[in-house]
Amino acid sequence: MSVADFAFYVFALSVLTGGMMTVVSRNPVHSVLWLILAFLSSAGLFVLLGAEFVAMLLVIVYVGAVMVLFLFVVMMLDVDFSELKAGMVQYMPLGLLIGVIILMQLGMAIGVWQFSDQAMGLRAAVTPDLNEVQNTAALGQLIYDDYILLFQLAGLILLVAMIGAIVLTLRHRTGVKRQNVIAQMHRDPAKAMELKDVKPGQGL
Repeated sequence: MSVADFAFYVFALSVLTGGMMTVVSRNPVHSVLWLILAFLSSAGLFVLLGAEFVAMLLVIVYVGAVMVLFLFVVMMLDVDFSELKAGMVQYMPLGLLIGVIILMQLGMAIGVWQFSDQAMGLRAAVTPDLNEVQNTAALGQLIYDDYILLFQLAGLILLVAMIGAIVLTLRHRTGVKRQNVIAQMHRDPAKAMELKDVKPGQGL
């Protein structure tokens, strides 16, 4: 067994262990740390595949930003996890039923899966020759040249979803001071200040 094969099995085992412990761990901080391990191991698998750019993106974006944000949010929020777990028990039968149905559907789909003889040729026809173009340049060519319309539409869908989430969760509470930009722009300088004639020995 070569070094690449050994590294593949190590990273694959780390991904499976990290994913399972993320779900099983009782402490949410430990779950986040296990998820970080799973992401780092996935980055190692991408390196073995020759996709160094995707591996660095996974480390920088998910591990360096998203997971750190999750970790700080979980540690700083005062969440009663015992109450959440108590409420989860009553939904456990329904969750198990849905899980069994999903596993049955996956088994039915994978059971009839057949690899076509032309699959490798069609897959190689999409990507340029890696001996002539680096993987970063090839990825940029696919996203920003061949599939630029689909890429922009995906970004537009995410933007609409983000705006919808903000609109649905935005609540105007009474008694909260808010900045009125229009009123600030149209204010009259003559009415903005008032001069007080303060007599000696008197206060305002």
